[in-house]
Amino acid sequence: MPIVVNLGVMMAKRKIRGKELAAKIGITEQNLSLLRNSKVKGIRFSTLEKICYILECQPGDILEFVQGDLNPDA
Repeated sequence: MPIVVNLGVMMAKRKIRGKELAAKIGITEQNLSLLRNSKVKGIRFSTLEKICYILECQPGDILEFVQGDLNPDA
């Protein structure tokens, strides 16, 4: 997958647990876990905005494009 989710890295840098972040942004711990482990196909901008606000970071700190083969079926 060409988009890598670095949410876990940012959470570790900010020393915040999944349960706390999920509560602050208003999603379930399960959905946060799916996002952190790149198991989702998309994210709402409003959710991304809340994550960036809480973690005091930019969207590019969380989402990274990695050059590689594009698989349109993925």
